[in-house]
Amino acid sequence: MTTAETAPAPVDWEALREVAREAMSRAYAPYSGYPVGVAALVDDGRVISGCNVENASYGLGLCAECGLVSQLQNTGGGRLTHFTCVDGRGEILVPCGRCRQLLYEFGGPDLVLETPAGLLPLSEMLPQAFGPDHLTK
Repeated sequence: MTTAETAPAPVDWEALREVAREAMSRAYAPYSGYPVGVAALVDDGRVISGCNVENASYGLGLCAECGLVSQLQNTGGGRLTHFTCVDGRGEILVPCGRCRQLLYEFGGPDLVLETPAGLLPLSEMLPQAFGPDHLTK
């Protein structure tokens, strides 16, 4: 196999961001008024998305990343490779700390995040992350 055959296809971040914006438009955020949408590429080429879903008790609301990971598992599993998150204006947003941990579980340290500061691996957004390898079986 040549290098050209094994090189990954370039990521269309604008298209991925558009999927996140579409998901954001379906968010349920009547309490905070802060809709969030996310989208990610999976190692098998699928594009998945999620949106935040609030709850009247506030603490039981689900971040958009929760919906994304649920869709990942529900559509066959795999590993996340590239991720973007947008706010209610469609602007790039970084995931909260809890969600970075969730993304680590399903994408690992090499997951590429689109951030306002540019493209960064999750290892820079969540240094020295705790993960499945830390648990004894």
